Amino acid sequence: MKPGQYFSLTVGIIFLLVGIAGFIPSFVTPPAADPDMVGLGVTNGYGYLMGLFPINVLHNVVHLTVGLLGILGATSLGSARLFSGVLALFYGTLAILGLFPATQSTLGLVPIFGNDVWLHALTAAIATYFGFFATPNLAELGEESIQN
Repeated sequence: MKPGQYFSLTVGIIFLLVGIAGFIPSFVTPPAADPDMVGLGVTNGYGYLMGLFPINVLHNVVHLTVGLLGILGATSLGSARLFSGVLALFYGTLAILGLFPATQSTLGLVPIFGNDVWLHALTAAIATYFGFFATPNLAELGEESIQN
């Protein structure tokens, strides 16, 4: 496995666990901000994961989906790089949207404000490296084609 594949697998496992944790009430604290105040229309499961990150049911589903895609993306270097690149663009966009009050609820569906902003930015920065800059040398590419 190449470093990009390890990244994809690690991110996949983390996001899968975070998605599951969002459905376990003992990991979710009551919301500090009223759903109407933040423009959130989907209030099922609304709260703060580990008291830090705003979530709701749809947010948990996004985490589960990203987790599964990350695990699947780890099967080859090409798919891991594709996953990382898309993850970088997706989470980079979410980080920017989370900065502005008008877009912090993503059309009333998913809360992306507060601590989510820096976490999304950090995720995007690391994924950018593995998706766009970390390139294997020719020997590593030759090893992968021989194994397939």
